[in-house]
Amino acid sequence: MEVSPTVRNYRRVADITNYQITLVKEYRKAYDRFRRDNNFNPDELAYLGRVYDNLFKESLRNLDELLTVITAGKARMSDDERLQAIDRIYADMQDKLMFLRHFNNNTTILAVQRAKERNDAQTIRKIYGLNN
Repeated sequence: MEVSPTVRNYRRVADITNYQITLVKEYRKAYDRFRRDNNFNPDELAYLGRVYDNLFKESLRNLDELLTVITAGKARMSDDERLQAIDRIYADMQDKLMFLRHFNNNTTILAVQRAKERNDAQTIRKIYGLNN
């Protein structure tokens, strides 16, 4: 039931925490940018919000599990089992951060494409003297 200093001081514990901080910062920054961007309608923004909310909730579950693994008296595990659990949580947090970055990149590309299309349409209307 006790947690050894080897487990408590395992580098990946801090890495997992840093991943959580990075994940929250990156999703908030991106979501704020997408909400200010006029290339997404309310339904699309709601979808983005659900994706970010789900990702955040899943990452909090990882932190809860990490706390269980590194807190004395919470789980009956050997040091090796605890280190394996930490490694699994670490890999899952890495996956979540990679997903977030991929999702944000794709959403940014979509916003840029829509802005370009709108700009192209406005240019064509000007060239041909159309009002709409």
